[in-house]
Amino acid sequence: FCNFLKMLKSLKKIFNKRTDYNKFKKVITPVPPKFIHALMDSINLGLIDKAHGLLSDISSGELANIIEQLDESSRKKLIFFLGSSIEPEIILELDKDIRKEIISVVGEHTFLNVVSKLDTDDLIVVLEEVDEDKRGQYLKLLPKKSQRELVKKGLKFPEDTAGRIMSTNVVSVSASWTIGKTLKFLRQKKELLPDDIFEVYILDSKKKPVGTLNLNTLVRSSSNITVRDIMNTQFKTIPIDTDQEEIALGFKQNNLISAPVVDKSGKIVGQINSDDIIDIIEEEAEEDLLRLSGVQSGHIYSAVLQTIKSRFTWLLINLFTAIAASFVIAIFESSLKQVVALAILMPIVASMGGNAGTQTLTVAVRALALREITRANALRVIGKEFVVGAINGLIFAVIIGTIASYWFEMPLLGFVIAAAMILNLVIACLSGILIPLILDKTGVDPAIASTVLLTTITDIFGFFTFLGLGTIYLL
Repeated sequence: FCNFLKMLKSLKKIFNKRTDYNKFKKVITPVPPKFIHALMDSINLGLIDKAHGLLSDISSGELANIIEQLDESSRKKLIFFLGSSIEPEIILELDKDIRKEIISVVGEHTFLNVVSKLDTDDLIVVLEEVDEDKRGQYLKLLPKKSQRELVKKGLKFPEDTAGRIMSTNVVSVSASWTIGKTLKFLRQKKELLPDDIFEVYILDSKKKPVGTLNLNTLVRSSSNITVRDIMNTQFKTIPIDTDQEEIALGFKQNNLISAPVVDKSGKIVGQINSDDIIDIIEEEAEEDLLRLSGVQSGHIYSAVLQTIKSRFTWLLINLFTAIAASFVIAIFESSLKQVVALAILMPIVASMGGNAGTQTLTVAVRALALREITRANALRVIGKEFVVGAINGLIFAVIIGTIASYWFEMPLLGFVIAAAMILNLVIACLSGILIPLILDKTGVDPAIASTVLLTTITDIFGFFTFLGLGTIYLL
């Protein structure tokens, strides 16, 4: 009979694991278009129960994804249907332009009642995107005074700093407490505690952190042991004005789960957790990627004029750089008239240089963001890119030189384009590493201006070397 009970327990564990796996698999499966059509048909036809039944089977992340996929008209219908029952986590995951649509549909009071259920750091993320002239009005409408004060305080800190992104809801105890007293405190204050607790912070009489205690150690220790005797004193603190990129780098280098944020006097004012770091990494990676292309986030949902305005500047700069490259070509106008092959092969040299430079540039911008390039290894990295450019230049010089010689039956033309290929790939690789290094040294974000400068250099130098060598040796 005992063996039979053990077997039942084993089967129960297997069933539970299988159920959890199915839930996980369900969460990560994309929402099919048929489901979205069925949901909107139910709302349009007034089938309230059916629509609620469909929504009960999806997560907040999936619903946010559905809202973003819909056109403006259908999106407003779904938002109106959800009304005040919309979960705050859904609003947090949506694009800022769609959040504005939600306010216009459900109203400011309903919107603020929903988002007020978020943690302070998440609420700051939502309100910092509101126009400054309306932000004060929104703060007054928040239902809780204590929350209002915390959000006001958080918004005073510079954007993308620890003060903006930290959570003010921390669990802290005195170093003189016993484990039993600490556990009793956590049980009594469970309604005031954050949803996820990674570490308990140990404070001295001046509210300064002197140690940390993770939950594993806390629940495994005897109740009569003093916290001071088992706390971890080797921990990292984050100054309140630290930039979020530095914070993310610190978490990565030290394998942190959470870390306390301290003010200038060293007192604890909040904490940053690993889930905040995931958001930071995603935000910084997206920002750098978009900046390399000269665009901004939110373009999918932004108005046409707003999108045009944000992209116009970089397109205008690209126009002038393209004109500069055209002036270089115009210098060799007579050469192009005499040797038409130069005009046919000219784009190859510039294109190869641009691609080689972009490869180096992408790696360099990422390495600078992760602080992998320092003063100690900068020369070695530059030397490596020089070697890479030279070797790739030689390889592709042989290939394109051979093709050009047979194509136009001009061996000397093959030599000219081969030499130009080597020189341009070396310059492209060096530019790809030197441009972001110089910009970073001068305080300019390499992700913003590097691409335009690189394209200008590779185009102008590529055209000049190829057409210049062609003029010297073919005419």
